[in-house]
Amino acid sequence: MTALMTAATEELTPRRRTWSAFRRNPLGVASGIVLLLLALVAVFAPLIAPFPEGYGADTSQPPSAAHWFGTDDIGQDVFAQVVWGTRVSMAVGVSASVLAIVIGLLIGVSAAYFRRLDTPLGVLVDLSLSLPVLPLMILVAALAGPSVRTLAVVIALFSWPEVARVVRSQALSIVPMPFVSAAKVVGGSALWIVRTHLLPGVIPVVGVSVVLTTSRAVLAEAGLSFLGLGDPNSWSWGTILHKAQQSGSLASAWWTTLFPSLAILLLVLSTTLLSVAYNDARNHRNGS
Repeated sequence: MTALMTAATEELTPRRRTWSAFRRNPLGVASGIVLLLLALVAVFAPLIAPFPEGYGADTSQPPSAAHWFGTDDIGQDVFAQVVWGTRVSMAVGVSASVLAIVIGLLIGVSAAYFRRLDTPLGVLVDLSLSLPVLPLMILVAALAGPSVRTLAVVIALFSWPEVARVVRSQALSIVPMPFVSAAKVVGGSALWIVRTHLLPGVIPVVGVSVVLTTSRAVLAEAGLSFLGLGDPNSWSWGTILHKAQQSGSLASAWWTTLFPSLAILLLVLSTTLLSVAYNDARNHRNGS
């Protein structure tokens, strides 16, 4: 029976083996469900809670049946703030992650395949990684002006070097493969070889990078918004913390900071566990 199961497993494609191993990791599955729920909250925010604006009669009220997460100093519902903050924080995180992945993918693959570009691009990546990221983010965001689009672009511009390094490392192991050499011999263009052989080979690594980069982008957005560099006309988890700090609610109304902080922690923890579970499943360590 064991031999039959082993033979059936060997017949599975790498993608199915990865999925089979991933499903056996309860933390990975739970993390994926949590991220899916956060994404649904972001998409359906208008159906979950009204947009928090104006002033309310119940100011600085603790959590209750009427206000699940309490209210702030001007009577706005903190639950509504967190729900709408999920939409902005996730949008900034995903947008910055996609842009950083695109830049890092192009530079990483180019450095691995075009050997003449490896040294200058490697110097560029090392130089970018050595820069003090947070002060530069603050400076660029302050000069560009507070907006959701600005935050996404600024975060992406300082997030791509790590992606490029990981992609280059993976691509370097693919370039010497016989099928790449054969593609060159038969006259395949560089663009065709990169698109047909290199990109499919680095996609699994990019999958892990997308999750981790999104998590870091959400953290960066929260930090910049907490410092007052976010869009004042929209809500994000960092903006909630910033307004709580400005109003002095950090000490007097714990609920105004607890729930957005828990939302940030939940997303970061879920993305970390998901990436670890996926990486273990891809390397067939889990359950083996």
